[in-house]
Amino acid sequence: MGATVSTRGRIDKRQAILGAAFAVFAREGYARAGVDVIAAEAGVAKATVYSHFGDKETLLREAIAASADQALARNLAVLDRLTDRGDDLRATLEGVGLRLLQCYCDDRSWALRRLLSSEINQFPELLDIVHTRAAGRVTEALADRLARLSIAGHLHAPDPLVAAEQFFSLLSGSIDTRARLGTRRVPNTELRTVARAAVDTFLKAFAQKPTG
Repeated sequence: MGATVSTRGRIDKRQAILGAAFAVFAREGYARAGVDVIAAEAGVAKATVYSHFGDKETLLREAIAASADQALARNLAVLDRLTDRGDDLRATLEGVGLRLLQCYCDDRSWALRRLLSSEINQFPELLDIVHTRAAGRVTEALADRLARLSIAGHLHAPDPLVAAEQFFSLLSGSIDTRARLGTRRVPNTELRTVARAAVDTFLKAFAQKPTG
């Protein structure tokens, strides 16, 4: 019992440190972020941060990885709505598109992209972390669902991975400009309009063609 409580406490401290680290790195940038500030925001001693992560560079990578894992979970939960049951495909795609855009436009996602942009020259491996742990896996998950829809006869997507990449591009292509890189909150009505237009174009390319 004691060991379980101790392990849980260590996990909780680790999560608190990672959350605080991401917030401080996103707010201050890597160079200006102080481990003492991160420790204070996490509610732990500075030595505890070092005992968990060793140094600030490792902490940055782990904070980015944890944020990517959270983004993955949110996006996969959205994609679970996309099934091959044969429901109204357009409406389903529009609903999924809207929710994916809401994930893309939440404050943490913008913070992650701005942090990557500001630190990529010094830490180019951060892009690989995000792609491997989140972006690539979300695209593969969408491709799998589009493949199932094609097998069920609802779509014609000979290369589901290309179709998934194009769906995401249609959704997100205008968002950086509309959101001013996250400095403008895009209302749901506008996101819904973007999702509807993206699905309309997507279906013109990948809808199952009538036979006969």
